[in-house]
Amino acid sequence: MTTARIDACFARLRDENRAAFIPYIMAGDPDLEATVALMRGLPASGADLIELGFPFSDPMAEGVPIQKAAQRALKGGTTVRSTFEAVRRFREVDQATPVILMGYHNIVLSLGFAAFADAAAAAGVDGLIVVDCPPEEADPLVDALDAHALSLIRLATPTSDDERLKVIARRTSGFLYYVSVAGVTGAKEADAGAVAPAVSRVRLAAGLPVAVGFGVRTPERAGAIARVADAVVVGSALVDIGAAAAAAGADPVERVLAQARILAQAVHGARTAR
Repeated sequence: MTTARIDACFARLRDENRAAFIPYIMAGDPDLEATVALMRGLPASGADLIELGFPFSDPMAEGVPIQKAAQRALKGGTTVRSTFEAVRRFREVDQATPVILMGYHNIVLSLGFAAFADAAAAAGVDGLIVVDCPPEEADPLVDALDAHALSLIRLATPTSDDERLKVIARRTSGFLYYVSVAGVTGAKEADAGAVAPAVSRVRLAAGLPVAVGFGVRTPERAGAIARVADAVVVGSALVDIGAAAAAAGADPVERVLAQARILAQAVHGARTAR
């Protein structure tokens, strides 16, 4: 499956004239049992794909919510190996929903490209986002992923000009992730009016669906972005809800899934809403 699972998901959504809802969660936050429960519950709550972060001590693209989530996960003993195990357990009950891992180059390097790709494929991962791996240095990683038909999904930003987009699009598959704001996750809000022409430009350059993230927290904002993009990613807002629930002694899984349902409804209904 792998890249084929991502392609099939976007083809179905295109036929249905709706955008994908992609929730982001951090593996191991608050613990791995909760991670597995969240992954298993998200498709029924409206997730079309799942973006799963593997924790790293210096997540340079992340704002405070996801930085703290990574710290909590690392403190609890979460590793990339246990992240793979969470995906494997998810695949015991779900063979349809694509899972995208998101993390940082040092973790992949420390395991080794071939070993990482082997373990990801065996677990049931479909694609990988490596935030700090420049396209000019990515060929060995892409070679390892290609051996298992895994997608390397790259990031484009508001500062990516047409020439840079050609470089970013090379050997990218599945979809391309457009970072809607200059800055880290969860710090600013995306504006659909500004995002629309950028998404069109990125889609033309890559010939792939375009997911928009890094600036979407509310159902209203998610719906607005869904009208112009192929997918909407929400991360920091869900991480915040889970953290607040855990701190209050409430069930973080229940709270996150409840908000995911609201966000999914906003995304899925955006193009038919009057």
